[in-house]
Amino acid sequence: MIRLFRTIVPVETYDQETPSTVTLRFRYPAAARPGQFVMVWIPGDDEIPMSLSYTGNPKGITVKVMGPTSRAIQHLRPGDRIGIRGPYGNAFDTSPKKILVVGGGSGAAVLAPAAEIAAAQGSRITVALGATVAPELLFEERFQRMGARVAIATDDGSKGSKGYVTEVAAELLRAESFDAVWTCGPEVMMRKVIDAAAGSRAPVVCSLERVMKCALGLCDACAIGPYHVCVDGPVFPAERIAGLRDFGRFKRESSGRLVPA
Repeated sequence: MIRLFRTIVPVETYDQETPSTVTLRFRYPAAARPGQFVMVWIPGDDEIPMSLSYTGNPKGITVKVMGPTSRAIQHLRPGDRIGIRGPYGNAFDTSPKKILVVGGGSGAAVLAPAAEIAAAQGSRITVALGATVAPELLFEERFQRMGARVAIATDDGSKGSKGYVTEVAAELLRAESFDAVWTCGPEVMMRKVIDAAAGSRAPVVCSLERVMKCALGLCDACAIGPYHVCVDGPVFPAERIAGLRDFGRFKRESSGRLVPA
């Protein structure tokens, strides 16, 4: 059931995940599925979309500073109150039995809860996890705790392979077969994952991150081609978006203006 009104909840815990990323946990009664998002309101500031990095209770959001409101969220501490509405959007299908998860930067926050549920159901999870530098690797230990095999890439080579996570993903796709490939990160990265998987039979599923204001498909801020990410996504089969002019090439500013990605 869509929740149109905010519920004000206190922050229960605050965890510094990486130098640039924190997780806030809070109690929120609405059921949520992995891949869905909520709208998070900071009293006196603004409301922004945040994917759920924990879908049970306490639920969680994992936040990297991208603008003034995400910076304000990072300054919150246990006991501070925030407004939540949602969850919105669709979710990952966690039924495939052998899954390759490709996460770039904070994209791992979207993928981790889906991988946990799939792993608990008996799926074999392989994770290609990327970051600019080793301290910025997000949820490496969390993926390991669920029993996933984790392959790492860092831009500077400070941990794992030196280079982009897409190169690690391509090596894994050449070496073995998967029932599904899940990816979240910069759209340019996801385009490369789609290309790398073209020779395999594994369907690719992408979680998109775009400016979302209403979460109801009304404001057009999150439009990509004929779709609104807030209601048609944020989880998309690759075949629906790979051919769109915008995907991986253009994005919209908060004003709605189309700019190069």
